[in-house]
Amino acid sequence: MSVHVAVQTAPFDVGAETARLSALSPHIGGIGLFVGQVRGGQGLKAMTLEHYPGMTEAIMNDLAQEAQARFALTGCTLIHRVGRLEVGAGIVFVGAAAAHRGAALQATSFLIDRLKTGAPFWKREDYEDGRAVWVDAREADEDAARAWLP
Repeated sequence: MSVHVAVQTAPFDVGAETARLSALSPHIGGIGLFVGQVRGGQGLKAMTLEHYPGMTEAIMNDLAQEAQARFALTGCTLIHRVGRLEVGAGIVFVGAAAAHRGAALQATSFLIDRLKTGAPFWKREDYEDGRAVWVDAREADEDAARAWLP
């Protein structure tokens, strides 16, 4: 399996990342994708993301390895951006390639659910009125991650 994990400030290219996964093997029958972006509304103008360097990438790699074993993936890509991101900017790219679409789609759901609560990222919402609010973990996200536990 080919695993690509990155934490970066630069935008990711969804087409290029999808093409990289597709080129891994002629036996890939499906690629599941999730692209998360900064959602606007209620005066939100940007989000600032911080992480724990080294530990974040290691946890992301562990999640990718777990997904590979669990869903028989051919390839997996996890990219998470950090820094200040404006409304509409891509935050996270999750891609999973497998012989069959079901495995690719399940792996994608598994990865985003576990990544959202399991990797050390901190998010601050920046509003037009000058407020800056650190985002707490949501119970719904914790429930989604727990649903994947054995």
